Amino acid sequence: MTLITDPLVHEVIGCAIAVHRALGPGLLEGANERCLAIEFRHRQISYATQVAVPLRYRDIDAGCGYRIDFLVEGRLVVEVKSVERLLPVHTAQVLTYVHLLDVPQGLLINFNVERLKDGLKSVINQRHATFAAFL
Repeated sequence: MTLITDPLVHEVIGCAIAVHRALGPGLLEGANERCLAIEFRHRQISYATQVAVPLRYRDIDAGCGYRIDFLVEGRLVVEVKSVERLLPVHTAQVLTYVHLLDVPQGLLINFNVERLKDGLKSVINQRHATFAAFL
């Protein structure tokens, strides 16, 4: 997985692991989102939920058609899934969000897996790629 060497990314993954260890796979996305929010609050991580993603076309506001699950510390998009497997469209979704919000990184987290590390996908905004470390 490609990560920006930002301690926040590691902290958010730790939160997701804590939720997954406590609850396991099989819950709906909404339940995982709520529990992840509780874990963020417990660790005093600043976040916003269901953040509107602005879309501009030809310098005109095209309205809000997108919402992200979490914007953490104003610089990390977190999109929660509970699906059989992650698909390329899920990655494209997060990539679109990081570009539209101009944040360095996004995390796609699928809680419907036996081991959470198998459900993690990192997405890097190439405009911020100078900060990327490839692991």
